[in-house]
Amino acid sequence: MNFGFFGVQFSFGLQQSNMSAIYKYLGAEESELPLLWLAGPVTGLVVQPIIGAISDGTWSPKFGRRKPFFLIGAVIASIALIAMPYSSSIWMAAGLLWILDAANNIALEPYRAFISDKLPEKQYSFGFLVQSFFTGLGTTLANFTPAILVSFGILALTDKMDNGIPVSTYWAFAIGAAASIITILITVLTTSEYPPTPEELRAIEKSKKGDNLIIKIVKDIGVAFKEMPLAMKQLIPVMFFPWYAMFCYWQYLTSALSLSLYGTLDQNTSYFNQAQLLTGNLNGTYNIICFTIAFAMIPIAKRLGAKKLHFISLVIGGIGLLSMPFLNDVDVLFTLPFGSGIDVSQIYLFSFGLGITWASMMAMPYQMLASSIPQGKTGIYMGIFNMFIVIPMIIQIFSVQYFVYDFLGQNPINIIRLAGIFLITGGLFSLFVSQPKTN
Repeated sequence: MNFGFFGVQFSFGLQQSNMSAIYKYLGAEESELPLLWLAGPVTGLVVQPIIGAISDGTWSPKFGRRKPFFLIGAVIASIALIAMPYSSSIWMAAGLLWILDAANNIALEPYRAFISDKLPEKQYSFGFLVQSFFTGLGTTLANFTPAILVSFGILALTDKMDNGIPVSTYWAFAIGAAASIITILITVLTTSEYPPTPEELRAIEKSKKGDNLIIKIVKDIGVAFKEMPLAMKQLIPVMFFPWYAMFCYWQYLTSALSLSLYGTLDQNTSYFNQAQLLTGNLNGTYNIICFTIAFAMIPIAKRLGAKKLHFISLVIGGIGLLSMPFLNDVDVLFTLPFGSGIDVSQIYLFSFGLGITWASMMAMPYQMLASSIPQGKTGIYMGIFNMFIVIPMIIQIFSVQYFVYDFLGQNPINIIRLAGIFLITGGLFSLFVSQPKTN
């Protein structure tokens, strides 16, 4: 049921670790990076509520309710992934990112609703933490793929395409395209969907006879906002601060590492190339922690409750990001017994904490939400809930572009510090979310 989430997150992982570097290879300045990341949040803001409303009002005995959207999104995303490394300009890459993010959002929102559709409430923690497992696994492999291709001698670090983008990046995106379509197909072909209740079927049939689709979607979204449960309103700051923080992290980690570890921001140096590979390794590490700890968090969530576990997890990640500028890649923590041995340096410490944060972000807010929303409205409320992710990203883009970056001394390391503070702030707000009492 969750396997297709692997492919969706493989695609997101490639973006997180490579888009800032791709933009810089194509000539972007440091200060331009936030605006070039605008595609993700804007497409999520527009696409997910609309797709949620459409999928709530869709049913086909042959194709189901949510699965057609997985498949359409995966096909479009695969095409965009293959084309991305061939970008000849900044704006071509940005345009392809818009298409890629739109496709991923078409698949992502119905996937969240799919889990709620299929599982009883007592299994929500398990279902969403399994989704965290596949989130971590997919993103991990996406992040490590370029480094694996280089480390095993398949490609050289200096191998570049005509546009300056490393050949390892091209192959990583091609592998991502295959992963996206294949894993979604496995879910579509091997899982079924429960048919709507008689009441839901009557509502679906009634909606087809009334207003046209656009008017109906607008009305449904408007009604859902008016009737939004209290717990969902309380989750707004819980989502705002961590997602603002993660967008800061994804945009500026490569530059922060290049400056912190090697003392340069020049993308034409081998040091910057090394920082890009290290970014993939660090992101891969926090996702390894995410998918390995996801199952361990299930009994902890049952014992502590979702909001306390989320608080602890966000604080751990926040402390990790605040410590990042003080860590180096020289002092070895331990050596992994692979081949001649892989040294794990001190810089990886912060990614261990961030992995705990990421596992919780992928599961606990959705558990808190799923137990509070009315039956038959899962798709539209999951779509609206995504606004709590993308609106912080949009605010981050414009605030960092036009104010925060200059205010923090035009120093990418300070952006990472801000991200750490915001993770801790989001954790504090999670303690105040109201949860229904369970029998």
